[in-house]
Amino acid sequence: MFAQLLREDRVIIDLKAKDKEEVLQELLSVLNLKPEQEKIVLEQLKKREAIGSTGVGRGVAIPHTRSVVVDDVQLVVGVSKGGIDFQSLDGKPVHLFFLLIAPPQDLGARYLITLGEIANVARKVVSTKEYLNFETSKELMEYLMKIYREA
Repeated sequence: MFAQLLREDRVIIDLKAKDKEEVLQELLSVLNLKPEQEKIVLEQLKKREAIGSTGVGRGVAIPHTRSVVVDDVQLVVGVSKGGIDFQSLDGKPVHLFFLLIAPPQDLGARYLITLGEIANVARKVVSTKEYLNFETSKELMEYLMKIYREA
C-alpha cells in the first residue's frame, strides 16, 4: 500500500511550520481539499493528537485519522529540517512526518496495512537521518521507496 500511496507531489522536502497545528495544516494543504473539508480533517487530527501524540519518537510522527471527506487512503510525507515540538513520546523534536488519512469504510484494511508499512520504513530511516539531506521531493521519495522495498 505504501508504494501505491507515495507520490512526489505529496512529499514536502522542507516544511515551514513551527508548531504542531501548523505542520498538520501544511501537510494537509497538498491534498487540495476544499477549505471546509481541510478544516474538518484538521479538527479530527487534533482530536486524535489530544488522545495521545502520534510522535512515535526518534524524530518521527505518524499523524493519522479516518474522515468522511476522503474516499480513499491518502498519504503525505514531510520533512522539517529544524524539527518541530510534536509532544513526542521521547520528548525530542520531530523531523519526519507521515500523514495518513482514510475513509471510515476501508475495505481491505488499507489504512492499517499502510500504518504498519510506515512504521517499518520509519524504523529503518531513523538510524541514519539521511532523509534530512535530500534537496528534492523526488530524491526523498526514491529513498523512501528503496527503504520500503528492503524492509
